[in-house]
Amino acid sequence: MVLERPSSPARRGALRSRAVPGLHELPPRRPQPPAPDDSTVRWERIDIDRYEVRASGVTVGFIDVVGAVFVVLAGPRYDRAVEALQTLDFAVAVDAITPADTERPIA
Repeated sequence: MVLERPSSPARRGALRSRAVPGLHELPPRRPQPPAPDDSTVRWERIDIDRYEVRASGVTVGFIDVVGAVFVVLAGPRYDRAVEALQTLDFAVAVDAITPADTERPIA
């Protein structure tokens, strides 16, 4: 019978320390400032980690904040919205669900 010896705590710590620095390199997430008042594309924070995006007063999608990633959901209803994109840039997330014929806000 061959018994495997568990790895030493030092080895486990070394493996863990190689993975952790990547998490610290991701940008911190803070609430996004509101869209300019004269913009046809607007977003509103509707939950601690969710934004609703409207174009010309109509809901076009949602943006969920998952860690450092913005998950873009396209559709007027959250329960039926379809994931369209994952990005680290909020402006890219808004552009992904904004109709092509709508003026984009300058942020």
